[in-house]
Amino acid sequence: MICTELADFAALLPPGRAIFGLDLGDKTIGIATSDLRRSVATPITIIRRVKFTLDAAELLRLAEERQVAGLILGLPLNMDGSEGPRVQSTRAFARNLERLTPLPITFWDERLSTVAAERALLEADTSRKRRREVIDQVAAGYILQGALDRLAYLGRGSE
Repeated sequence: MICTELADFAALLPPGRAIFGLDLGDKTIGIATSDLRRSVATPITIIRRVKFTLDAAELLRLAEERQVAGLILGLPLNMDGSEGPRVQSTRAFARNLERLTPLPITFWDERLSTVAAERALLEADTSRKRRREVIDQVAAGYILQGALDRLAYLGRGSE
C-alpha cells in the first residue's frame, strides 16, 4: 500500500520493527535501515540495478531478512518543489513494488540528501573511489533519518 501521508504510513507500522529508507539512483539503490525503535538510520548496502524484477526481488529479500515493517523512498523533487522525470520514475517503481509486497510504502523529500551525504563523506576524508561506492547508501541514510525525525515528532503529538 502506498501512503501519501507519513502519518498514514506510521499508523500501519507494527511496533518493534525496523523500516528501510531507499535512494533510487539510475545505477544503484541505496538502502539504509532504522533501529527497532525507529530513531537512528544506518546506511547498510546498495543494490546494483539490473532490471526491476531482479532489483525488487533483492530488495524484498533484504527486507524479509531484516523483518522490515515498511519502505520509505526518497522523492527527488526539483529544488522549486516541482516534479520531474525522476519523480515519475520513483513513483512508478513504488507502484510496481506495491504489487509484490504487503509492506506499506511512502515517500520522503530527498532534496539535498545526496549533497549532504557527499559533504559528510568529504569531511570524513573519504577517497573519491570510496565515495562513489557508498554515496547512495549514505544518501538513503539521510532520507531515512529525516523521515524518522518526522515520525518521532508525529508520535509526540499523539501522546
